[in-house]
Amino acid sequence: MSLAIALGLGSATAAVAQTPSVNVATDPSFVPFEMMDQETGEMVGFDMDIINEVAERAGFEVNLTTMEFSGIIPAVQTGSQEIAIAGTTITEERAEVVDFSDPYYDSGLRIIVRADNDSVETLEDLQELTIGTKIGSTSYDYLQQELGEDANITPFPGTADMYMALLGRNVDAVLYDAPNVAYFSQTRGEGRTKVVGPLYEGQQYGIVFHKGSEWVEPTNEALAAMKEDGTYDEIYTKWFGEAPSEE
Repeated sequence: MSLAIALGLGSATAAVAQTPSVNVATDPSFVPFEMMDQETGEMVGFDMDIINEVAERAGFEVNLTTMEFSGIIPAVQTGSQEIAIAGTTITEERAEVVDFSDPYYDSGLRIIVRADNDSVETLEDLQELTIGTKIGSTSYDYLQQELGEDANITPFPGTADMYMALLGRNVDAVLYDAPNVAYFSQTRGEGRTKVVGPLYEGQQYGIVFHKGSEWVEPTNEALAAMKEDGTYDEIYTKWFGEAPSEE
C-alpha cells in the first residue's frame, strides 16, 4: 500500500513539474489593463485576466514581474523575460526585435485636457502647447512624427505622472492610448478633465514574446479558442462594460 501511495505521489509531483513557469513582464500602471490591487497587493486588470487564461490553456504558469513600460521590449528582447503583456501596440519596428501574438485588442490614441480647456479639439490645436505622454510609447512616436518641434512634447515614465502633470497645469494636454485616457477621465479625472477629438492612429495590441518563443503558437490557439467560446467577451465586458462590437 505504501509503495502504491509513494508511486501515486511521484506521479502527481511529475505532473506538477511538467507545467513550466514562464517569466512574464507587465507595466503596473496601465489601467484598466494592469494595475495593483491595493487590498491584495496582486496585479489585476484586463491583461492579467487574458494572460492567466492563456497560460491555463497553453500549459504554462505565469511568473509575473512588473517594470516601467520603456523597459519591457528590451527585457523580452534580451531574454530576461520570455513574454510581456502591457497594452503593447504591434508595430513593424518592434516586430524586428520581438515576436507578437495575434492582435487581442483594438485601440488608438486620444487627447485629454482639463475640463476648463475649450481651445483644444484636434491634434493641430496642440501646436505651441506642452503635451504629456509616456516614455517608449507609440503616442510619443506619433507626436514626434506629427508635431515635432511645433510642440513641447514631455515624456513621463508612468501614466500617473503625466495625468498629475495635467491636473497640476504643468502640461496643457496628454495624448495616450484611448482606453487608458477614457478610464482616467471617468475615475480620478472625473469632473476635472475631458477627452476631446477623434481617435488617432488605429492600433492593435499584441502579447510580446522573445524571438522564436515556443509559446507564440499555443497562445494564438488559446486566444482563438477564447474568442470562439465566449471567454474573451466575458473578460472584455468585465473591464469595459460591454463586449467589443463586431465589425
